[in-house]
Amino acid sequence: MDYKNILFNVAEGVATITFNRPKALNAMNAETMTELRDAATVCKNDDAVKALILTGSGEKAFVAGADISQMQSLNAPQALAFMELGHETLRLIETMPKPSIAAVNGFALGGGTEISLACDMRFAAETAVFGQPEILIGLIPGWGGTQRLPRIVGMGRAKELIMGGAQIKAQRAYEIGLVNRLYPLETLMDETRKFALKLTQLPGFALKMAKHSINFGYDLALDNANRLEVECCAQCFSTNDQKEGMQAFLEKRKPVFTGK
Repeated sequence: MDYKNILFNVAEGVATITFNRPKALNAMNAETMTELRDAATVCKNDDAVKALILTGSGEKAFVAGADISQMQSLNAPQALAFMELGHETLRLIETMPKPSIAAVNGFALGGGTEISLACDMRFAAETAVFGQPEILIGLIPGWGGTQRLPRIVGMGRAKELIMGGAQIKAQRAYEIGLVNRLYPLETLMDETRKFALKLTQLPGFALKMAKHSINFGYDLALDNANRLEVECCAQCFSTNDQKEGMQAFLEKRKPVFTGK
C-alpha cells in the first residue's frame, strides 16, 4: 500500500509509524486508520520487526483526535463502520506478539489517547496533553477509551476524564499511571528509540509470552490467570534463547539471544 497520511520505516529491528497530517494536527480519518492497519499488519508479520513505535509529525500533535470534518456527515451505520475499523486496527496493535510504544509528542486527544492506550507503553513529551473530550460534541469514546482507560488508570479517574471531557497535561498523566515515562520534547524520540532497541535485543518469544500472559490474563479469575502464566512460561523452555539465557547467567557473561 502507498501511504499518504503516515510515514513508515524500519531500522535496526524497530518499526516507526508516524502520523503525518500536520495541517490537521494528525487527526484520524478512515484513510489514515486504514493505512495504520496495513502498516501494523506488516509489523506483525515481518520477522525483521522486533518492536514498534507510534508517534506524530511536528511538535504540536501526536493525534489530536478523529477528523470531525469527516465524521460530521456520518449516519449511524457509517459511524459504526468507522468505529469498527478503529477497533480492529487498535486490537491488532494491542495483541501483536511484539512490543509497541506510543511516543506522544503533543496533543493526544480522543482517538489520539485511544491509540496510545492500545500500545504496551506510553512515553510522552513534557508538553503532551491527553484527554477524552468526545462528550463535549455529543459522543463517547469509540475506539476503546471507555474500556482501556479504566483498566490503566482506574474507573474513577477514567469516568472523570470521559464524563467530564477534561484534558490533562503530561505530568498529571504520569501521576495517574497513564504515561510510563516523561522526557523533554527534544529527546523524546531518541529516548523512546533507545528503549525500543533494548527490547530488540531481548528474547522475542519470551516477550511474546509476557505480553500474551498480561493481556489475556488480566480479566481472568486469578486461578485461571495463573494457569495461563504457567503455560506461557513453560513454553519458553522450548527455546534456544531460554537455554542461552540460563547458561550465560551461570557463566556470568552477557547472553547472545538469536530469537529462536
